[in-house]
Amino acid sequence: MDMQLILKYLTDLKENNNREWYHAHKAENRAANAEFEALIQELIYSIGKFDGRILHNEPGNLTFKLVRDTRFSHDKSPYNPAFRAHISSEGKLPVPVGYYLMIKPGNQSFLGGGLFADMFKDATAMVRSYIAQNGEEWQEILQDPSFRKYFTLRGTALKNVPAGYDREHPQAEYLKYKSWYLEYPLGDDALKDGETFLREATELFRIMKPFNDYLNRALAGFQMPAR
Repeated sequence: MDMQLILKYLTDLKENNNREWYHAHKAENRAANAEFEALIQELIYSIGKFDGRILHNEPGNLTFKLVRDTRFSHDKSPYNPAFRAHISSEGKLPVPVGYYLMIKPGNQSFLGGGLFADMFKDATAMVRSYIAQNGEEWQEILQDPSFRKYFTLRGTALKNVPAGYDREHPQAEYLKYKSWYLEYPLGDDALKDGETFLREATELFRIMKPFNDYLNRALAGFQMPAR
């Protein structure tokens, strides 16, 4: 897996973010995308050593398109110069939660996990209720030294504890959240060597697993809304 080829293509796309350039460089796109899928395959194998539920995935089913939806955005550039993938037991759907990777030049890459999507009210309600009932385990995961070394909980949140929940609950602060996720930032230097990156990403995802497992227990039975 040639990380330099991936970074070069995305950098070039960032500097030439228009349809003419994109269509004139389809060969470079295919080559970079093939390298990214090779990286995802290696991640599947390495994550699979501690989370076998993701081993059945095909890399091509886990990636996201470069094309942006510009209908409601001030930024009308047609492409997001980033390769992204979500590896979970059910593929790239946001639930169940899994292991997220975004490669974006300019030191904007990151490894992620947890529930990013806060538009699913049912999912938010399920996680809140689970934290309210299983707060000690949640606290233990967040306070684990190896977890705290690398991760800080993120997510959109309300100003107050929502109705129906105890404002004095030990985890009241976390009940305000509408999404619960992690992002570990990656500089471009961290992506230069594929083998080193693969080893470090796998270890970070291993440390992340108890957090994901907790959320997936909370989300058991969740149904994605029909489109």
